[in-house]
Amino acid sequence: MRYSRFSRFLLTGALLVLVAGCATQEPAAEGERQRGQWEAQQDELAQLDSWRLAGKAGLRTPEDSTSANLDWNQYPHYFRMLISGPFGGGRSVLEGREGRYSLTTGEGRFEADTPEALMEEQLGWSLPVEAMPAWVRGLPGEHATYRLENDELGFPNHLQQDGWEIDYRDWERVRELWLPRRMILNYGDLRVTLVVNEWHLEAQAR
Repeated sequence: MRYSRFSRFLLTGALLVLVAGCATQEPAAEGERQRGQWEAQQDELAQLDSWRLAGKAGLRTPEDSTSANLDWNQYPHYFRMLISGPFGGGRSVLEGREGRYSLTTGEGRFEADTPEALMEEQLGWSLPVEAMPAWVRGLPGEHATYRLENDELGFPNHLQQDGWEIDYRDWERVRELWLPRRMILNYGDLRVTLVVNEWHLEAQAR
């Protein structure tokens, strides 16, 4: 009898622990990121080569802090960035097609061998334009080695590549894909904060 009561006591205790555990493991709310989602979308995300994003970029250096609006259209063989606001010098359009790059500002139209050199020459600062199409999707660029750290759900959290450090701070779900909504890029004393207000994946390749 004593062992029977003891067994029932253990069984009751185990059930209480199980019930308590189930009560604390609530399912993720709809619209929140979940474990396994990042891995499940890898193929589709890698094939995403045509899109448009609209947002705001903040630029901070030891000497200055400013921001601008960014409207970016990306296609397999062409891209166009419209930068409007203070650090865009009013309104600047950066375009690239098949290795040819141009920057149009209020001062005229300029060309260079790389978009980074073009921005540095005309604006006094530059972004890693060739790598950013991958970075803004949460992927490392294919052109250099990298180090990637993931968060507890398996999503990218911190990426190091080409001397840049990218922190992914927020995500947004767009047409069943999770895409970065806020990211911070650091290169030495340069700090760029990119906030995406709109993702559009309907763009067609040119």
